[in-house]
Amino acid sequence: MTTYAALLRGINVGGSRKVPMADLRTLLSGLGHDAVATYLQSGNAVFTSDRGDEDSLAAEITGALREHFGFTVDVLVRDHAYLQAVRAGCPFPAAELEGRQLHVTYFSHQVAEDRFAGLDRSDFLPEEFRLGDRALYLYAPDGLGRSGLAQALAKPRLVKGLIATTRNWNTVVKMAEMTAAGS
Repeated sequence: MTTYAALLRGINVGGSRKVPMADLRTLLSGLGHDAVATYLQSGNAVFTSDRGDEDSLAAEITGALREHFGFTVDVLVRDHAYLQAVRAGCPFPAAELEGRQLHVTYFSHQVAEDRFAGLDRSDFLPEEFRLGDRALYLYAPDGLGRSGLAQALAKPRLVKGLIATTRNWNTVVKMAEMTAAGS
């Protein structure tokens, strides 16, 4: 059995895309996954499975969510080793920062630096970002809600062809810890 995290994009943040966590747990269990747990209301779930890979599991969960709720939710599935590597590979001094100042955007596939070539990073200082393995680390000292760099990074031309979902550092750490418990 492998322990995975399912990271749902854009739910429970207003509007009509509500996915109650109790329903998400029931849905994942109904798909045959074990040790299902959720964290917060923003679409973070942990489960164990002995079948499939990250992409096939994400497609299965996306389809089940669409069938159950009637709308499409982008889902990324990542195993514990990946989540721990993202945590360990943080290029910023995470221990010295508040969780709201550091974020990770998880991508559906690897992103090359040249995707961001047209972005003048000096315009956003002291905010910064660095790329990792299918991830972007964002340092936003005033938080994500006040981040001009976060807004620039979310422009459709920069995320075209990707599933991208962002978590604050506290959630990054918690998901690594939760998936470790079942590994």
